[in-house]
Amino acid sequence: MTTGDLVNIHPTELKFPFELKKQSSCSMQLTNKTTTQCVAFKVKTTNPRKYCVRPNTGVVLPGDSCNVTVTMQAQKEAPLDMQCKDKFLVQTVVVSDGTTSKEVLAEMFNKEAGRVIEDFKLRVVYIPANPPSPVPEGSEEGNSPMASLNETGSQTASLFDDVSRTFEETNEKSSEAWSMISKLTEEKTFATQQSQKLRLELEMLRKESSKKQSGGHSLVLMLLVGLLGCVIGYILNRI
Repeated sequence: MTTGDLVNIHPTELKFPFELKKQSSCSMQLTNKTTTQCVAFKVKTTNPRKYCVRPNTGVVLPGDSCNVTVTMQAQKEAPLDMQCKDKFLVQTVVVSDGTTSKEVLAEMFNKEAGRVIEDFKLRVVYIPANPPSPVPEGSEEGNSPMASLNETGSQTASLFDDVSRTFEETNEKSSEAWSMISKLTEEKTFATQQSQKLRLELEMLRKESSKKQSGGHSLVLMLLVGLLGCVIGYILNRI
């Protein structure tokens, strides 16, 4: 915190998360330390095209605070070593009661006899927008990132072997299943053919049996007719 007789300014540095081609903002707070005086302020920068300050002027009532937002325009390239030479200057001066922000003029901050002007210089600091994650320390002595990397590689290789083995077992089971299906299909075809063959043989046997039965009836009939003729002849001869 930067402290003067009139105001306190927090923070003492303007820290911008830096990321190429993206805007970045930070804020500072001005607090009027006095209990009876109104304090006007004005914010300046060494690079006005690069930054936008809202509000850049204003009046802080006794014991009150004002937040100022500073926006850095998107940058096309990063500075060397992420170092920035830009600076901001905050000027404060006591003004009469009832002075509004619109009535704050640049001439009020001219250093003249009988006028007390307080100046506060703030430097700009760039911080990485996405800082790298810290490397966790090993739970046991002697652990190192290289050891962790080797362990991860071993686990990955073991997982790959398990997946390959499972895939091979699945292929073997699939081959056995197809072989069994093919064998059952052949057996079904053979059984169907045998069934048709037996059905034809049974039909032929049925026809032959019918023929034999028909021939047998004719022979019996002829014998009966012959026997009847003999009986009739015998009777006629007796008469």
